Amino acid sequence: MSDLINYISSGILWLGLLAKIPDLVRQRRDPFLLSISSVLAFASLCFLFGAPRTVGFINSVSGVRNLAAPLTYAAITAYSAASLVLIVHWRGGPDTARTARRWILGYAAVLGGIAAMFALGHTPVERRTDFDTYYATTPYIAELIVLYLVAHLTAVVVTAYRSLSWARHVKGHLRAGLVTLGMGTVLGAGYSVSKIVAVTARWYGHNWSRLGTTLSPACAGLGAALTVAGTVIPLAGPYLTNRARCWRAYARLGPLDRELAELLTRESLRAPRPFWPSPTRWLTWRQTAIYNGLYYLERYFDQGLYRETYIGELHTAGDAHRAEAVAWATAITAATQAASERGKRITAAGESEPLPARPDLPALLCIADALAGCEGVVALRLDEGAAPAESV
Repeated sequence: MSDLINYISSGILWLGLLAKIPDLVRQRRDPFLLSISSVLAFASLCFLFGAPRTVGFINSVSGVRNLAAPLTYAAITAYSAASLVLIVHWRGGPDTARTARRWILGYAAVLGGIAAMFALGHTPVERRTDFDTYYATTPYIAELIVLYLVAHLTAVVVTAYRSLSWARHVKGHLRAGLVTLGMGTVLGAGYSVSKIVAVTARWYGHNWSRLGTTLSPACAGLGAALTVAGTVIPLAGPYLTNRARCWRAYARLGPLDRELAELLTRESLRAPRPFWPSPTRWLTWRQTAIYNGLYYLERYFDQGLYRETYIGELHTAGDAHRAEAVAWATAITAATQAASERGKRITAAGESEPLPARPDLPALLCIADALAGCEGVVALRLDEGAAPAESV
């Protein structure tokens, strides 16, 4: 079960990294994008190398007992460094490059220390899940374990402090992402803390290895998931919000689209619906069809009815935007009725003024809302309006 969870988590993170490849190709020198990609890549390696089956595979293929342990610790250390560099580039500032360089060099030294300590140490017995506690008293290996755990704890504490303190000064998706990132790093601290407690207990002759084999992987998994989610929220949030806004606008235009549907079909004014259900494309498709219908209805548009309805609704409700929407809805309904009778036009006697300006999307949404929620008002304004005059 542990293997399956690790592999699924690793696969999800790799999918996220693959989604970033097009951006990496276009902006290969963007430090922020490189930092995000590094976090995804190293987090995925942590899950992959931490799976007991992968541990056994690496050890058997390499011919070096427990080689998977320093590789896993190296991935954890690199992930810690990537998280620190990410928060540094994310916030920015005059010393961003210098601070990021210092963290990278510091953790590169930690990686070198892990490799040196493992080469100097002796680990004859393969341990797939409890390497830390089993070799906690072995010369050089004990130092290796302490080195990577302290490096990881330092990274998560600094990242949590910086992200949560910054979150107090921002709002929206950025704040949500920083809070999620901070919570993830706080939980991630549980990994190194539980390991340190288990190793310390081993120094004093106690066997608390279950802390390192049960609690620490759970903290690491949940912490990594929240950390990665925190980096994605500020990037994906605006995109998803925009798509949701387009879907809502598409749905809100439904009443106006249905009012013009017969005309659009009869006069072949509607283009084929885009095959792929993209909210922006479908919204543009519906909006374009409505504009085609309104352009066709200009010859039937009764400006007198429009003005009378506007004035009456303005006097009743006192809201200019609502009055304009109801006036448009009433005039459009009257025009579609007239257009259905071939050879007739709705005009007001002596009318020569230009039509009202073509409504933009917010105005179209208000007109659609008026058609959806004020059918009685529209019908009343039609009954109260001047009788349409026929023109030859």
